[in-house]
Amino acid sequence: MTHEKKNYAMPLAFVGMMFFAIGFALGINSYLIPVLKGSLEISSGVSYFIIAVTFLPFLIFGYPASMTIKAMGYKRTMALSFLMFAIAFGLFIPAAHQESFPLFLVACFISGAANAYLQASVNPYVTILGPLESAAKRISIMGICNKLAWPVAPLFLTWIIGKNIKDTVIADLFIPFYIIIGVFILLGIISLLAPLPEVKAVGEDEDNADACPYAANKTSIFQFPHLLLGCLALFFYVGAETVALSSLVDYATYLNLPYADLYAWIAPIGLVIGYICGIVLIPRYLNQATALKICSVIAILGSLLVVLASDSLSIWFISLIALGCSLMWPALWPLAMADLGKFTKAGSSLLIMAMAGPVIILPLLGFLTDNYGMQNAYWICLPCFIYILYYALTGHKIRTK
Repeated sequence: MTHEKKNYAMPLAFVGMMFFAIGFALGINSYLIPVLKGSLEISSGVSYFIIAVTFLPFLIFGYPASMTIKAMGYKRTMALSFLMFAIAFGLFIPAAHQESFPLFLVACFISGAANAYLQASVNPYVTILGPLESAAKRISIMGICNKLAWPVAPLFLTWIIGKNIKDTVIADLFIPFYIIIGVFILLGIISLLAPLPEVKAVGEDEDNADACPYAANKTSIFQFPHLLLGCLALFFYVGAETVALSSLVDYATYLNLPYADLYAWIAPIGLVIGYICGIVLIPRYLNQATALKICSVIAILGSLLVVLASDSLSIWFISLIALGCSLMWPALWPLAMADLGKFTKAGSSLLIMAMAGPVIILPLLGFLTDNYGMQNAYWICLPCFIYILYYALTGHKIRTK
């Protein structure tokens, strides 16, 4: 264990920086929702397409990303994703100049493509960078880096712009976006120079495929039911967690709460508490499947309290949803990727495609908000977490001969 920490501490530190960048980019998109709603006078249903379009590339680029990793390796693919991020935020500037919602969506789509390539690189990298039974612990550490970045983004924009989010208009976004472009270019250079060893899962190479007997005789990625069911679980999880993370500022604005941007911290605090528990408890005291069961129950309880509590208390229970979500990502990835052997990269690409959950769930949240009020819109999370509980109890155990 000491040898592992010595070998993997430095790569994990660099990858943690990349997870922070992912969260920061998504946090900016969530900040744009109330700004564009106010400046362009669009509905909640339409405004949430900003987040939905950001996740659509996961469905489109999941497989191409895995092929890129196979051709270029993990490190160069990470650098490519940061270049794509810089291009995306470069497009935000003419979109702001023209106050063009379609151009904002194009920029969000490219940002999402960058996110898809980066997620396709860093998630399997962290999963196989060490023993599989402790993968949830490593992913929990990365999760802290990622989720703390979500609220940092709106606070950074508020600080640079010098205005409360309710007073911010599209023209205020130019300078922050120039700074962000420079940061992503710098991150691309750093990732190329970072000491990140290329890694492979057990049995991933054809010449040692027998090291993973379960996968050795299979001919298709679709012969792994625990992976396919895990993809659906990940689809629901990413959608529900994105609801909790991306809707907070908008919900606080909807409730007419002062300093709405500060409420962006509610979900990340719940997530970080859960991640810390994962780091301490997994795998010594808690296995990944048990962690997923516990978190599913917590998330179900949080979903019910958000929609049933009074307005003044409702927003605070989103932290309970977030706490439930915290160990879902760290547990789902290793459970779904277990025993894939030579299909590891293909399985990873399917999981990346499954991250497109917000493409469906976020617009539904917006349209439910327009028709039934934003508090009632949070009912959308409940069926998502019920399915994830099924996967934790039964779905991940299903195998074929």
